[in-house]
Amino acid sequence: MVGETGMKLEELIAAARGEVEVDLLIEGAEVVNTLSGERRLSEVAISGGTVVGFDCESAKKTLDLSGMVLAPGFIDGHVHLESAMVTIPEYARAVVPRGTTAVVADPHEIANVLGAEGIRYILDSSRLSPLSVFVMLPSCVPATHLETSGACLDAPALSELIDEEGVIGIAEVMNYPGVLFRDPSVLAKIGLAGERRVDGHWPRIDGHCPLLSGRDLTAYVAAGIGSDHECTSLEEAREKLRLGMRIMIREGTAAKNLDDLLPLVNEVNSRRFLFVSDDRHPSEILREGHIDSMVRRAVGAGLDPVVAIQIASLNAAEYFGLRDLGAIAPGRRADIVVLDGLDEFNVQKVLKDGALVAEGGRLLLPLRAAARPRSSSMNVGAIAPGSFEIKAEGDLVRAIGVIPNQIITKSLLTRPKVEGDRVVADLDRDLLVMAVVERHRGTGNVGLGLVKGFGLVRGAIATSVAHDSHNIAAVGTSTEELYWAVSAVEEMEGGLVVVDDGAVEASLPLPIAGLLSDRSMEEVAEKIKEVVVAAKDLGSSLEDPFMTLSFLCLPVIPELKLTDKGLVDVTRFDFVSLFVGEGEVGKA
Repeated sequence: MVGETGMKLEELIAAARGEVEVDLLIEGAEVVNTLSGERRLSEVAISGGTVVGFDCESAKKTLDLSGMVLAPGFIDGHVHLESAMVTIPEYARAVVPRGTTAVVADPHEIANVLGAEGIRYILDSSRLSPLSVFVMLPSCVPATHLETSGACLDAPALSELIDEEGVIGIAEVMNYPGVLFRDPSVLAKIGLAGERRVDGHWPRIDGHCPLLSGRDLTAYVAAGIGSDHECTSLEEAREKLRLGMRIMIREGTAAKNLDDLLPLVNEVNSRRFLFVSDDRHPSEILREGHIDSMVRRAVGAGLDPVVAIQIASLNAAEYFGLRDLGAIAPGRRADIVVLDGLDEFNVQKVLKDGALVAEGGRLLLPLRAAARPRSSSMNVGAIAPGSFEIKAEGDLVRAIGVIPNQIITKSLLTRPKVEGDRVVADLDRDLLVMAVVERHRGTGNVGLGLVKGFGLVRGAIATSVAHDSHNIAAVGTSTEELYWAVSAVEEMEGGLVVVDDGAVEASLPLPIAGLLSDRSMEEVAEKIKEVVVAAKDLGSSLEDPFMTLSFLCLPVIPELKLTDKGLVDVTRFDFVSLFVGEGEVGKA
């Protein structure tokens, strides 16, 4: 028989009884026991990558860690790895030295581009890294019928992946109306999970429409959906907690909820919380860390260090059924974080399966990259400068109003600037032309609209990172600039670009699915900085114009968004015309 870590059961028992020499004995450290809630000085014996006990008679190797603290490896309970814009091995190089030894990933970004091939690429890549990657299958590919995605993963398609090694459940069910109104296709996806876990997801709508609560929330939970990472207030989290949901405390780049939700955690309910990053950009990982930064901040805010470590490890392991993770205990995988103490939480060393894999903030193992996906992610139909022209068909238009540092937008009514029979950018009023170009199926779809809030006075910016279907999104001061920006993204097989007078001023190529770079995280972070600076040089006052642009295509977040199929009024969940008719003024 073989245990979950791969060690033969007979060997495990013999090592635990002290009948054989163990591989490694760690001496002198204080051990955080997430199972008992204790901290105590103890030896830790390891064999075959597995913890086999807390003392031994003989060891092939000893490691003196006097004065240090041992904690189980940290687990990110919900992350879109694609947000870091690097490959899985490169991601591991950044987060493993910070104590993260496992993540639960929802690869719906790459799945919306490449479908099952994208998911298998994530799985294959993870097997080449010192980071355990567990995959929750995306439940919303595509998220809506309002845009063109690169793939469609229905229940039959997901059923072919559900038994893949590393797949542990069904990811965030964004289509909560489909649950409430018993959409057969949605229920079929939930049914695939069986005994696996199902993550819940409610987009926070920030006062524009009510949050899911009451009987609707009860029904959603009753369907078997056990967790949520979108809570932004104590009241929202408390109601979900009372109904039995696990609360994922999120601290990403765009959405930060740690400070708001931490006061809800107490000694009775603390085992119902997980730490998650959701979406965290390269520069923030490099600057602040990963799950370790959440633990550090939680302890700094007054949370008991042992409880913080439980939330960062054991809680996720138990929720997702990862029985050999989350604790330093016999039979558990020897994923161990070595800390210099429980005040600063500085990670000194990291052991993965009992082997030293990181020290002093550096990964000690060589990186191996998986083969790139075979499918091209760029299939743009024929476009020309004329593809971005808006014919004037009225005196009043709907414009997308950007709200700085928010992914929600306003629906504005305004008079466009018209030259001849064409609507053009109005730089004096910061009213620019926006385009979304379909890039998956060669349809030639180009959605056109107007946006206020970018501040560009010349040039254009474009990106292939455009949630959730990741078509090419662009904002510019003229049709020509838009054409050049979109063409530049297409030419480099995806990425971020800034153009001025037809010349590329800065770019970040993302040749893997138009989402990921094949460069180091440090290089990617530097390139992101360069494109943001270049966009600001064109006049933008936004903190990150590309992040703002990437969410202007997301037709599930109010109020007004643009997809390759047209302008979407999210409150109606339907398309609307750019030009407003006389009878629509009061309804727009």
